[in-house]
Amino acid sequence: MDKKKLSERDICSKFINPALEQAGWTAHQIREEVTFTNGQIMVRGKLHTRGERKRADYVLYYKKNIPLAVIEAKDNNHSLGSGMQQALSYADCLQVPFVFSSNGDGFLFHDQTGLFGKVEQELGLDEFPSPEYLWKLYEQYKGLTTPESKQIVEYPYYDDGSGRIPRYYQVNAVNKAIEAIARGQNRILLVMATGTGKTYTAFQIIWRLWKAGAKKRILFLADRNILVDQTKNKDFKPFGQHMTKISKRMIDKSYEIYLSLYQAVTGSEEEKNIYKQFSPEFFDLIVIDECHRGSAKEDSSWREILEYFSSATHVGLTATPKETKDTSNITYFGDPVYTYTLKQGIQDGFLAPYKVVRIDLDKDLQGWRPEKGKKDQHGNEITDRIYNLKDMDKGLVLKSRTEIVAQKITEFLVNTDPYAKTIVFCDDIDHAERMRQALVNLNPERVKENRKFVMRITGDDKEGKAELDNFINPEERYPVIATTSKLMTTGVDSETCKLIVLDQHIKSMTEFKQMIGRGTRINEEFNKLYFTILDFRNATDNFADPEFDGHPLRVKPITEDLDLETIIDEEETEVTPIIDEVSGDEIIMAPAVVREPSSTDEYQKRPKQYVNGVDVSILVSRELYFDNEGKPI
Repeated sequence: MDKKKLSERDICSKFINPALEQAGWTAHQIREEVTFTNGQIMVRGKLHTRGERKRADYVLYYKKNIPLAVIEAKDNNHSLGSGMQQALSYADCLQVPFVFSSNGDGFLFHDQTGLFGKVEQELGLDEFPSPEYLWKLYEQYKGLTTPESKQIVEYPYYDDGSGRIPRYYQVNAVNKAIEAIARGQNRILLVMATGTGKTYTAFQIIWRLWKAGAKKRILFLADRNILVDQTKNKDFKPFGQHMTKISKRMIDKSYEIYLSLYQAVTGSEEEKNIYKQFSPEFFDLIVIDECHRGSAKEDSSWREILEYFSSATHVGLTATPKETKDTSNITYFGDPVYTYTLKQGIQDGFLAPYKVVRIDLDKDLQGWRPEKGKKDQHGNEITDRIYNLKDMDKGLVLKSRTEIVAQKITEFLVNTDPYAKTIVFCDDIDHAERMRQALVNLNPERVKENRKFVMRITGDDKEGKAELDNFINPEERYPVIATTSKLMTTGVDSETCKLIVLDQHIKSMTEFKQMIGRGTRINEEFNKLYFTILDFRNATDNFADPEFDGHPLRVKPITEDLDLETIIDEEETEVTPIIDEVSGDEIIMAPAVVREPSSTDEYQKRPKQYVNGVDVSILVSRELYFDNEGKPI
């Protein structure tokens, strides 16, 4: 047999597979041609394609979903180690320490633990290490030295028999958390971008610890009722009769898994602190979903609960770790044991890429000063000063400003998909209601088809809140447009949301990420593969986080001659690229408006002034394209 004439597949079946079997690896431990990403979505105008998926020739598992090693195979016309660099990149993703390359003559072994001897060495076909040997090195490398720690780490994942398996980054997050807990770490932080399955990840962590007997009573805390209910009815459903939701301030100590809205177990009065009906040692694991919203602050309600149950292990989940002078996740939980960013999620094809259309209004940027004696719609004289972006919809309400924002939203939908699910983030309930009215008036035919075409979904409106489930249900066409303030910033899994409108004073990176996170989910069945942000408040400039989100790709001025309809329809733009001297990539640049972020903190609260008859127009509009690496399309 001339080995040089064999294909890569032949090398695998005739040399690599027998070597693995001889070393004691079973069929359940060997997975071949493992595809672990979906391929990045790339958008050109209205068209999109998927990039290449990452696929490892072999992933070796000690137990199901506990990967130990990667093997990259090449045909015999390649050298023994020619697949090593590719294999190392896969190993980085999969977080495995043992890496092999083979051309059928033997193996080049790369040991990232430093326990095998040399970092890299050649092995014969009959020298491949056994699963038990690599597992012992792994345990030593991870500091899992006690029988208890080994039992915790080895317990398998939940499997419903449907064939659903966790995505590779969910496996990483679960394993990192489990291993940290097994080593005795009691404060754990996981950072995972919105839309990457934090609750499912939390379920697998709890399941393994609970079934292994390491944690017997668990409390899951969230700050929105919809989050608790979604968790109970979906991801946590396998806990069945062992699980209860704490409600109506009633405590039943016969359960093992407790889910609670944190507001349901705290209060300003001592008798409302019903969590104190539990002993401080009752829970041995507490999982805090969206932990940036409360537990990071020393005087927060969540912090009070955590301090009461201080002997328990605390696991915080967030897409946006909060770090300010007053509030810190890192101070409480320590550095994240695992981070999966929006940038990585887009690159892997699990999250939707997005483009940003920035629309700056003249009165926001240039300011507006009332003429002498100008009165608002209530007949009160308007304070004589210059009003600008920080005042809009806070202290000053210009009717025409609301109308032009609604007009641009309507224009975008008409030119793309009139029934694309859209969330409009407004400053407050009053603003959300005015925006609803403006959108209704601009879409009379759609509203005639169904009065729920536009709905205000805010905390004070029962009918609006009742439509939230319909809005997030891909099967339901209505509501199409939801105007909101804070209610929909977290816990709303709107898989088919294609348009996010930012017309709110956004004060923090955390808030910004939560808002755009409503659009990052992918639903291929309903053709949701990317989304657009219409930004009327300069938010996308103020809160860019290149390490987590990637960079803007292209900045393009849009004049009156190049309106929103034009940028929607165009497929290619002829520009002269600049070549990046470092990467060799083309960078498309154009003039951009750069301003310091405006702050609303300094604004003194006073009654809103509602003003009619002031003309508001678009000063400049530009389009920014984002991907995971900040590279131009």
